[in-house]
Amino acid sequence: MPDGRTRRRDDTRQRLYDAAMELIAEHGFSATTVDDIAVAAGVAKGTVYYNFPSKNALFEALLRHGVGLLTADFRAAVAAADTPPEQAVGLIRAELAYIQRHRSFAQLLLSEMWRTNREWHQTLHLLRDEAVGVIADVLRRGADEGYFDAGLDVRMAAAALFGVCLVVAVDWLVFEPDRTLESVQDSLVAVIRARVGI
Repeated sequence: MPDGRTRRRDDTRQRLYDAAMELIAEHGFSATTVDDIAVAAGVAKGTVYYNFPSKNALFEALLRHGVGLLTADFRAAVAAADTPPEQAVGLIRAELAYIQRHRSFAQLLLSEMWRTNREWHQTLHLLRDEAVGVIADVLRRGADEGYFDAGLDVRMAAAALFGVCLVVAVDWLVFEPDRTLESVQDSLVAVIRARVGI
């Protein structure tokens, strides 16, 4: 069990992550300063630098934190279902629910995936591969066990499923926020089922 100091440090880092996420999603990385992040998190500027050596380091840690949480949600969804089709539906729900909870992070992820000139691009690439890898494992097992088309390009299908959920979730939350998660999930599953057979 973490001691008081560890808990305080984790709480401070979470506040910094939340502040950075909101600010960068709204204003962009370049326009967001360490001062802005400190004020939004309710801490001194020195506290930011105590936890992270630079704004870039904070942002890279934020990416690790956010994608790590999503990957953990994916693994939990897979563990909670028995067959690959049920697991695939669980993965869709997990990604939609995650983005509903962490909308600003989804906006960041979507924009940063297009930028290849950032120093954290390689980190983001590895993190994305880890998350997509969980989906790929489910699709591969489903193809091997006869649930899905044996000729399915598993890696491409996993990337497509990840990307479709990301874009659909952002579109839902921006343009149709009154829709329920369940209705978005059901509509998305119906579309994907027609192509993959989940």
